[in-house]
Amino acid sequence: MTGVPALARAVVVTASNRASAGVYPDRSGEALAEGLRELGFDVAGPHVRPDDVDELEAVLRAAVDAGADVVLTTGGTGLSPTDVTPEATRRVLERDAPGLAEAVRRYGADHGVPTSVLSRGLAGTAGRTLIVNLPGSTGGVRDGLAVLGPLLPHIVSQLRGGDHA
Repeated sequence: MTGVPALARAVVVTASNRASAGVYPDRSGEALAEGLRELGFDVAGPHVRPDDVDELEAVLRAAVDAGADVVLTTGGTGLSPTDVTPEATRRVLERDAPGLAEAVRRYGADHGVPTSVLSRGLAGTAGRTLIVNLPGSTGGVRDGLAVLGPLLPHIVSQLRGGDHA
């Protein structure tokens, strides 16, 4: 499969109360942004936000409105009461792509991370933008990129109106 289409733009959003407060650095968002650059994307972010549904929804909508091809989030997908990234994402998605989220969970489980199945991350589209929630760890980001990396060129092409190969 070829690389991402020309001028493909990605936005990275990190959901973390502690990283947004400066308690620790945002390693997963930085890893995600770097991975997307290596795939050929022009990357904005990571935009680090607290675990707040309204604030996360606003940053997701802004990315969609700005014409991002892909928005990947990291963090806020678990079972903690403060994990609200899927709820914010649900407010923005127009069409679900559940196979992508399931593939990320399955990849983690198949590669020795049984807790990957606890992620409540979603995937889908809003307009011509793909949005996928990844776990808030560098390992979860690596797993997510392992799954998504080979698919993103085709997904971006399709969302831009491309024909099937």
